Amino acid sequence: MPRTKKAAKKTLMWSVIMASPGPLVVGLSLIIGNSSTQTADFIRRTSEFIAIVMSFIVYKIAENERYSDGIKKEILERRSNLSVGILMCIGGAIMTVLAITAHTTDKGNVIPGLVIAVLSASANAVFWSKYERLGKKTKNPILLVQARLYRAKTLIDSCVTVALVAIMVLPDSPVSHALDLGGSAVVAIYLLFSGIKTVVESISALNKIKLGEENGNDV
Repeated sequence: MPRTKKAAKKTLMWSVIMASPGPLVVGLSLIIGNSSTQTADFIRRTSEFIAIVMSFIVYKIAENERYSDGIKKEILERRSNLSVGILMCIGGAIMTVLAITAHTTDKGNVIPGLVIAVLSASANAVFWSKYERLGKKTKNPILLVQARLYRAKTLIDSCVTVALVAIMVLPDSPVSHALDLGGSAVVAIYLLFSGIKTVVESISALNKIKLGEENGNDV
């Protein structure tokens, strides 16, 4: 188990490192391209990066000896997941508004965003697989939610890639415009779905812990 914990901490650390350039590069790419999907992608990557950093910090704290109390540790982990879920929901909500209100027809140069999307889809698929394996071994709620987050990231990056390829190949086509807006919508809906599911599960788990503590105090 110590080896698994070490692998989990290392995977979380690499998640932070690999996710950190995304918001910056996609944000800079918006200067030369104003695709709805790219804008949504920037917001999504920023909220996800904050969530990943938070999960890494909380995991390190929860593994500290002073959190040897199982209940305190679980409360900390569930609250972390609740924050991650809320950030996912916020990102999804903002992207939904952008998808509905976007009217821009000139998409500019989307190649930088496309390169990032392709590389991210590949890297996220690897992290998804690692977190799935680590989550099943440890049953750690933070790692299990990271697996869900990276599954969403992989599917979303694949969707963003398709939309940006269509814009690059057929920049003025109604098809590319529809795929661009469709890409924003898919990103928003999936992120909202994953976020809401995470929030509901985290609140449910916290309520069970609270109820268990109350019953324990009554005994």
